[in-house]
Amino acid sequence: MRKFVTALVVMLGIMFVITRFAELNDIVRTLQQGDWRYLALAALIEVLWVLNIGASFKTILRLLGVDEKLGRMVLTTLAANFINIIAPSAGVGGMAVMISEARARDYSTGKATVASTLFVLFDYIAFFMVLTLGFVVLLRRDRLTVTEIIASIILLLIAVALAAILYLGVRSERRLGGLLAWLAGLINRLVRPFRPKRQDEYLSVQRAHVYAREVAEGVRALRGRPRELIFPVVLAVNGKALMILVLYFVFIAARQPVSIGTIIASFCIAFLFTIVSPTPSGVGIVESLLTLALNSFYIPLGTAAVIALTYRAFTFWMPLLGGMVAFRWIGKPRAEVA
Repeated sequence: MRKFVTALVVMLGIMFVITRFAELNDIVRTLQQGDWRYLALAALIEVLWVLNIGASFKTILRLLGVDEKLGRMVLTTLAANFINIIAPSAGVGGMAVMISEARARDYSTGKATVASTLFVLFDYIAFFMVLTLGFVVLLRRDRLTVTEIIASIILLLIAVALAAILYLGVRSERRLGGLLAWLAGLINRLVRPFRPKRQDEYLSVQRAHVYAREVAEGVRALRGRPRELIFPVVLAVNGKALMILVLYFVFIAARQPVSIGTIIASFCIAFLFTIVSPTPSGVGIVESLLTLALNSFYIPLGTAAVIALTYRAFTFWMPLLGGMVAFRWIGKPRAEVA
């Protein structure tokens, strides 16, 4: 069964790549137009970004009393990113990989859940730091639209919800269990019309209370150690700096002069709609919006499209393909994601 699930997930990844084959062809032709030296630098920085996210998750787990090797965390985070793309589930698919990894490596699934939540929360905090600068640039250039504002509000609400769940886990295990049980019951009622012949519940309410206890145990490991959370936040900010640097070298490779304000504003738009998008990781959406945004900054439309496609080649397709390999490599957790 595990081999079947592994093969199925890998097949979904291959199908995802095939369905985007035309876009990949465009990206390959686009890369051929750039200066290979700066493209190589961009690729190297993207590798550093991958190592950075692995180090970030490793640091958070260490705070929770779990010591894992950096290489293992890099593979696990890549695999989680891969699952989130091919099976969009608001990050739940990626969290399932982390929880499955915890079971395989024999440490608390509650700690894995808390670590995953903190990882996403710190990532959003780092982005909001950059987004503040990006909004300043967009306002000064009169380019801030309702779309960016609404997407930012949605992202803020997600971050607040994650922080609230962690806070509730600190304050009251019972209340967190009640909240998760209520959410499970709500989802069960919503999906019931689509499962008329099934008598079992789609989500177990009893499991929600068990899950709340595991999360509360993980959160309690952080009590009295707020200063130690600074380093994971620094790593999250460093991750955003590396992504901005990738975009900068893409501009240089395309031989397009650019200001720091344009780079920051462009990065904010690309990252914002990678998260808040109706398509997996903003596929198709980010490329279009980033091209239009760059064109509004007086960059020729053709050059803007080249920059957008090249940037996505490094920040989306490289981690996706690496995640497919990582998912196949890490062993047992890949088969438990289902």
